Amino acid sequence: MTTTVRGTLTREELADFLEERDIPVRIACRTPSGHLWMLSLWYRFLHADEDSDPWLLECSTAADSTVVDYLTATDDGSATDPEAEVAFEISTNRPPYRGVRGRGTASVAPDPEKETLRDLLEQYLGGTDSQLARTLLREERDEVTIAIEPAVVYGWDYSDRMGDAE
Repeated sequence: MTTTVRGTLTREELADFLEERDIPVRIACRTPSGHLWMLSLWYRFLHADEDSDPWLLECSTAADSTVVDYLTATDDGSATDPEAEVAFEISTNRPPYRGVRGRGTASVAPDPEKETLRDLLEQYLGGTDSQLARTLLREERDEVTIAIEPAVVYGWDYSDRMGDAE
């Protein structure tokens, strides 16, 4: 899938923003009954280079989490869907506001070695020495990777108009 870029940020600026941040991604999906559901997860940004496709946002979560059920349920709730439509946003929480939002598809895959989770613990916590990391990395805890392939991304940066709000 080719990622379409829109908004005020270039493809390179968007890639730099996604690589430099330790802000969780906010993901919106549908429940099996059709209601909207939103949650925040740590992510890592993967791509060959700024000009290549596909771009991927990878998250890690427990295999038995509610979002996994929602992302893998079909419309009738009876089987598994290999790709679910999602919307997402990664943005700063303090002025001047900057960010990326978009839509795409999400797939879920087992991560028995917890490779994605280990990378995320390094990125967000600086290592795996914390109590939280030890809890998440317990051998009996099953992890999955949620891979979001963006179809459209929209970047914005309000620094010019909010520069004095820092």
